[in-house]
Amino acid sequence: MQGLQQFLAFAQTARRGSFAAAARDLGGSPSTLAKSVARLENSLGVKLFHRTTRQVSLTADGERLFHRCERVLAEFEDLQADAAGTRAAPTGTLRVDLPIYYGRRFVMPLLATLLRKYPSLMLEVRLQDGFADLVRDGIDLAVRMGELSDSTLVARRIDWQRLVMVASPQYLEANGTPRRLEELAGHKAVAFRMPSTGRSRPWTLRQGRRSVEMHPPQTVQVSDTEALGTAALLGLGLAQLPDYIVQDEVARGQLVPVLADHQPAPMPISAVVPSGRLVPPRVRVLLEALETLRSRHD
Repeated sequence: MQGLQQFLAFAQTARRGSFAAAARDLGGSPSTLAKSVARLENSLGVKLFHRTTRQVSLTADGERLFHRCERVLAEFEDLQADAAGTRAAPTGTLRVDLPIYYGRRFVMPLLATLLRKYPSLMLEVRLQDGFADLVRDGIDLAVRMGELSDSTLVARRIDWQRLVMVASPQYLEANGTPRRLEELAGHKAVAFRMPSTGRSRPWTLRQGRRSVEMHPPQTVQVSDTEALGTAALLGLGLAQLPDYIVQDEVARGQLVPVLADHQPAPMPISAVVPSGRLVPPRVRVLLEALETLRSRHD
């Protein structure tokens, strides 16, 4: 078991990027944790971390070991849960990665309910519109928008979203309302800056049975989805964004949908977990809670 403790110390330090943070998670001291990792390095004959006074980062050998270590430790955790019986309550730290607006509005209330139901559960939430590396960052579950291309993840569809194009009444009065896709080139656009590439996300629209992408002239580029709606409210141009962000403003007449006949097909929203490992109880209860999000459309 002593060897297992060394691997646990290594994996948690890799996730957290420092001995101090990992020690807080594991209930030990940073010096004890650092010595445990040093003994593991000596026994393996490789250097696992680059060390500075403030943080540590994985070496190439450390990266390879960490990816294998994550799978083994996750399965060991599941074996412990199975041995404790199905009545054992979810425990440990649940690490989730969520899109900013969707996570704050729809997922955070579910997480709050889980914490009240399972007092031994701890929570670490990352809110970002970019994609995290689940294995490298030690993430238990992430919520992803759109079609998934990463074959190393296991996905479960939990919801869907529609993209709508909107503008303020003042903007449309001054610039006219587009009736055809060809007319979009003459309008100002509020674009979303994709965190992964830094480029603007193209508008996705439907023309007949085909899905088309358009790159209109940009007036404003923002890196926050909610800010797209704010920019449209201020009359800065047309914006395409998820319907749930602006549904209240549309209902009040503060924003007007345009080109509704060219609205693209709904996009899936999925909960993803790393493949090749058992699902621990803390993740299982969250997956069950996320299934309730489909009732938004009932």
